[in-house]
Amino acid sequence: ILLFNDKERAVAEEVVHRMVKRAVEMEGTVTGEHGVGLIKRDYLMHELGEETVDAMRKLKQAFDPLCLLNCDKVVRAEKPKVGEVKPW
Repeated sequence: ILLFNDKERAVAEEVVHRMVKRAVEMEGTVTGEHGVGLIKRDYLMHELGEETVDAMRKLKQAFDPLCLLNCDKVVRAEKPKVGEVKPW
């Protein structure tokens, strides 16, 4: 858990980005003790590959077409738009 105020947000987000990137580079995982989380879900592609994340998205859409059950929690219902996710 990182505690920060609005003034420290950019620094905290950069720390999380570097930490997750380093974990994946060391063959670790982007997930935490209680799952992926809204911030780290966008790093799953780097750990698992785009095809795997797309398969996860398609399974989610097949079982929950109305996106009622924790929509966008593990994988986004729609692929993120350009600039929505920090570059790797």
